[in-house]
Amino acid sequence: MAKLEWRQQARNDLLAIIDYISDDNPDAAQQLKDEIVHKVTALLLHPRLYRPGRVETTREMVVRNNYVVIYHESATVITILRVLHAAQQWPQ
Repeated sequence: MAKLEWRQQARNDLLAIIDYISDDNPDAAQQLKDEIVHKVTALLLHPRLYRPGRVETTREMVVRNNYVVIYHESATVITILRVLHAAQQWPQ
């Protein structure tokens, strides 16, 4: 089974999103974080479940229509590259 790896930029993205939401609704921020982490962990079992990404060799997992997790999968590692609001452009 592949292992899961988060790039620092993806961690920063997630933290920024959660911080922004928690200013108005800490419970919603925690729920979103939990949902993203749960779906990312599930990639270990089904890495090709989500659509091919707009950038070659990536895939995109849509979370709640507003957030996109961009990742790369190989035989040994699933690398989380970015966590973006759907309105954000990637690559940045």
